[in-house]
Formats: sequence, C-alpha cells, structure tokens
Amino acid sequence: MRIAFIGGGNMANALIGGLVKRGTAPRDILAIDVNESTRDALVKQYGVDTASAPNDRLRDYDTIVLAVKPQVLKDVAQALQPHLNGQLVISIAAGIRASDLARWLGGHNQIVRCMPNTPALIGMGITGLAALSGVDSDQRKRAENVLGAAGQIVWVEKESQLDAVTAISGSGPAYVFYFIEALEQAAHELGFSPEQGRQLAIATFTGASQLAAQSSDPVSVLRERVTSKGGTTFAALSSFERDAIKAAIVRGVHAANTRARELGDELGDA
Repeated sequence: MRIAFIGGGNMANALIGGLVKRGTAPRDILAIDVNESTRDALVKQYGVDTASAPNDRLRDYDTIVLAVKPQVLKDVAQALQPHLNGQLVISIAAGIRASDLARWLGGHNQIVRCMPNTPALIGMGITGLAALSGVDSDQRKRAENVLGAAGQIVWVEKESQLDAVTAISGSGPAYVFYFIEALEQAAHELGFSPEQGRQLAIATFTGASQLAAQSSDPVSVLRERVTSKGGTTFAALSSFERDAIKAAIVRGVHAANTRARELGDELGDA
C-alpha cells in the first residue's frame, strides 16, 4: 500500500505515525502540504517523502487521504482531479459529503468518507467510515488499515449516519472534557489544589472508562453497583436526575447531529 496525504496537520501526523509504527515503510508514504515547516517536521519525525502541491507522482499511490480543512477541500479536489487514475480517496474533512467531493473530483466515486476524533492523536481514537458504491472490498480493507492506525473503526451503512457519528464520538471528547472540568471545579470548591483536582478527576474518568470497556456488563449495571440507596453516590445521582442532566446530554447530542447535517448542506453548496 502506497499512501499520499494531502495536508500534514495533526490528524495526518497521527495517521502517518500509526502507519509507520504498524510497519508501513516511510518510502511508501507521501505527505503534501504547502507549509515548508510542516513538511520538514514530517521528514524529520518519520522520514516520509514530501511535496508542496499535488502533482503527477500521485498516480503512483493507490490511496490518497484528504486531511485538509473543509473550507479548502473544493480547491484541493480540483487540483487533485488531473492526477486521479482509480485511486481510493479517503476524506477526513468534517462535514463534506462524499457525493459533493465526488462532484468536485469530476465524478470520481472511489471515496470513503471518515469521521475520526481527537484521541486518534494518541492512537486511541474511533472513526466512523462510509463508502460510496465505487469502493470495492480491497479498497475498504485499505481504508480500514489507514484509519485503524489511529484506533478503532466503525463502518456505517448510510453516509447520513456520519452526522450522528460526529455528534456522538467526533464531538464526544469535548463532552468528556466538560465533565472533567466540572469535577475539577467541584474538587477545588471542596478544598483540593488544582493539581489534585485534575489528578482525581482524570484518574476517575480513565479508570471508569476502562472498567466499562473491559466488562461484559451494561454500564447501567456498573452504575448500580456503585450506587447504594441513601449513600453518597445516590445523593449525587439524585441531584443529577432532578436537574435532568442525562436528558440535557441527549438533547445536546441531537443538537450536534442537526448542526452536522446543516454544515453538510452549507459546505457542499458549491
């Protein structure tokens, strides 16, 4: 597998690092970025090949990963169009629908659209993937190999489901950080230093997440095991229920899903 990245930012860096770690030869990776310092950093860190703009060398690569900001993807796609000869195109640009990208690429339909999240930066991400009809089984496997280098993957049957993936896992790390912030604030109000509050909050969240991941029991059962009626946990959860916190979180995810659909309309209207 020879892979070319268009864009060398944080997510591309995470994927390149994961691929090299898993055995992809640096000589089989090309990183294209307009920023010279970004290119130099990738060469220094991974020893990959680089270029400043798309060119005909792309015909020698079977997979092209679009890792640029959504606002510039149309221009990038038009610059890429002359160099396509059946490659798999993987887009990790948020919000841009594969059908719009296919149109910008002149009808190229061998496209997998992905929605990763920021824990991919430490190899612990999860990515939702959706494929256009032109993607064959070998190309699907290729997409799995690329995105799997940064964590877990989940295929969805309909591309529209990626809006929900965005709302749940794409935006999800921010929800987690929000909860950790609240625990840190409570710790501070209860007399702990900022460092102690951070340690308590993060270790609790990390440990609970790993317990949920490694247990075969539903998280509701795990929660019940910690909650003795009339105890401290019961008091906190009862307060959460009075404030309808669970319902507010669910409403927030639905709001993110709606906004993801709206952004797809806005960004693809060109």
